[in-house]
Amino acid sequence: MWNALVIAALLAPESAAPAPESAAPTPESAAPSVVVQGRREASPVKGRSSQTVTRAEMQEHQARSLPDALRAVPGVSVQQTSHGQASPFIRGLTGQRTLMLFDGFHLNHALFRQGPNQYMFTVDRHVVEQVQVVRGSASVLLGPAAIGGALLLKPREPRLESSAPDMSGPWLELHPRALLRHATQDAEFGGRAEVDVRFGERTALLTGVGYRDADLLESSGPVRGPTGAEPQSPCYEVDGEVVCVNREGLPPPGVGERRLQHGTGFSELTADARLVHAPSTSTRLTAAAYLYRQFDAPRTDMCPPPEASVTECTRFEEQFRTHTYAKASLQPDTAAAATLTTGLGYQRYHERRRLDRPLSGTTLGGRDTVEMLEAFAQASTATWSPLPPLRLRADYGVDALHESVASAAWVIFTSSLNDTQTVLPQSRGTYVDGSTLLQGGAFVAPSVGFYERVTLRTGLRVSFARADAPADERSDTAPVKSAWSSAVANAGIEARVVGPLTLLTSVEQGFRPPNLDDLTARQATGRGYQLENPALKPERSLTLEVGARAAGALGAVPVSAEAFVFRTTLSDTMERRRADCPAPDLECRANRAALQLVNVPGVAEIRGYEARARAGGPVGPALSASVAFAEGETDNPLTGLAAQDASKRRVPMSRIAPLNGSVDASWRWSLHGFYTGATLYWARAQTALSYGDTTDARIPRGGTPGYARVDARLGVRLPDRLAMSLVAENITDTPYRIHGSSINGPARGLQLTVEVMQ
Repeated sequence: MWNALVIAALLAPESAAPAPESAAPTPESAAPSVVVQGRREASPVKGRSSQTVTRAEMQEHQARSLPDALRAVPGVSVQQTSHGQASPFIRGLTGQRTLMLFDGFHLNHALFRQGPNQYMFTVDRHVVEQVQVVRGSASVLLGPAAIGGALLLKPREPRLESSAPDMSGPWLELHPRALLRHATQDAEFGGRAEVDVRFGERTALLTGVGYRDADLLESSGPVRGPTGAEPQSPCYEVDGEVVCVNREGLPPPGVGERRLQHGTGFSELTADARLVHAPSTSTRLTAAAYLYRQFDAPRTDMCPPPEASVTECTRFEEQFRTHTYAKASLQPDTAAAATLTTGLGYQRYHERRRLDRPLSGTTLGGRDTVEMLEAFAQASTATWSPLPPLRLRADYGVDALHESVASAAWVIFTSSLNDTQTVLPQSRGTYVDGSTLLQGGAFVAPSVGFYERVTLRTGLRVSFARADAPADERSDTAPVKSAWSSAVANAGIEARVVGPLTLLTSVEQGFRPPNLDDLTARQATGRGYQLENPALKPERSLTLEVGARAAGALGAVPVSAEAFVFRTTLSDTMERRRADCPAPDLECRANRAALQLVNVPGVAEIRGYEARARAGGPVGPALSASVAFAEGETDNPLTGLAAQDASKRRVPMSRIAPLNGSVDASWRWSLHGFYTGATLYWARAQTALSYGDTTDARIPRGGTPGYARVDARLGVRLPDRLAMSLVAENITDTPYRIHGSSINGPARGLQLTVEVMQ
């Protein structure tokens, strides 16, 4: 019955704008490993800085969401605009500059914002087998958005093999699974029910539904910057009242303990089905559907907006994602195509927002939808050895993605005299209705191996993009009709120099054309009100990376380590600067500042390093540690400011994480059984701020303070029977915040997950 109700809610039609007459608004025991696998099965990203987070690690560390599972990966910083949103930064870049692929298909769409966005949160972590993090540009193999890095999400697969000892088993084999989870800091309660079905020896289905409800998130208290000021987001709930700091970051006098963060909490429903058919050992066919439905999620930095009444609040009433696709993986066993993967997919993102303004009797509403149709084909040649020392092979492929946008906005006026409502449709929404974006490309990536010790890799991608958006005279919106093309290349060397030591170096060009958010968006942000710029040019990048890996043993103890240094330069970088509001746009004029993306002259630069090491085997004690640092600077995008500000030719880039890292100690009694461990997460203060950071309500005046937080965990895993995990989070009850987030980290609390399976 519960499953039926969940599915009914998931398949319910999405809400439209109200009509004027109706005002209704790793293996479980293994250490984290480096996996080099690329966008599709046939095209691995090798010889690069990368790391994989497995499903077992997510379960053991009790990740609250899929982005949260990346918190211990060096070079990755997970920032949250609200409790129901999270955005990974890779080497200081996020949003449109990092690529997310789910089973080879884009999660990135044409409305991705420049800064943090919520869309990775719309992937249920319970359906993901592993997340591969590729740090640094990977545009040649993966596409234009990957100028900062890529997140490659691999979904769980149904069982094609029988669990019977002789591998034959019955024709119909069922493996049900049920999961319940509770967290004390936000009174979260949720669960998932699924069944893995095997039909004969060639067909299997994995399907499930999930639910989660989270209340206000408790923090350990306010976070104060170097000057003693607090960020303006979040506000707090104290004795039933909403309490906010003023523009100087000071709370009202006489306020009691502030721990419950106003503007947090959400509900979500999920459903998925994955059908796999293997007609032969060389062919695998997949059909899949994934649905995500999030309801009533406040945007914390706008609940209330800075300097607004505490009664105002922006909420995502609906945050929906629907993804369906089909894939075929073949092994033609020919010289030109030893492996071949093709895919065709459809995806639909939909969000509906409302901003309540009770004091003025108005409500601002909006609805945005983007539909995506994607296709790709990719292959790998057989390895050819013209001479015994040489091994030659190549990956190649083509891909295309078409996106169309529907956007609407309206204002609801409520009369205080007779409680009637009037709905006034606006001429345009956050985006321009009817806008489209078409992009695609082709690549080839050959490699040459020498004596099993040295591998040379190179590649070339040719890509194109075209954006079209109609004009809207009522809002003074200009039309967009732009097209861009580019060719980018890479090269790298991987050399096993002595014993377990391998040296790696690579250089890669990147190219990112403007998307429809850059070109057409008008929206409130944590820094002010963003205006569109139809004249933007593509961003280009060049990444140089040098690193080393080693694996061996000290006595009987396995050890491994890796370290990388990098330098990324970006030209025509898009940054915000002050702008003038269009005369018809009243919301812009009511906001704290009008901002517009512009291509900054000169070259922006990000440089830094990452390292991690581990000692210990799959059983017994293990110790691991990681550290990462990045800093960035760009030419000053500001004009018309005071001389002391405008004279700063080079300024920090926005929201780059400070020096940070983690230390983890664990003990596992057996491959399958009891385990325990503890993790220290730490970060230094970040005081290198861009102009946008200094006006951001999410960043304390002077910067974000450093912190040290400790989690402890205890659990047991019995294969095909039971899994239990208990995490004591933030056991020192330390107030902290990830730089650039709108919320503080959770207070001291417990998380418990119980999973029963057969």
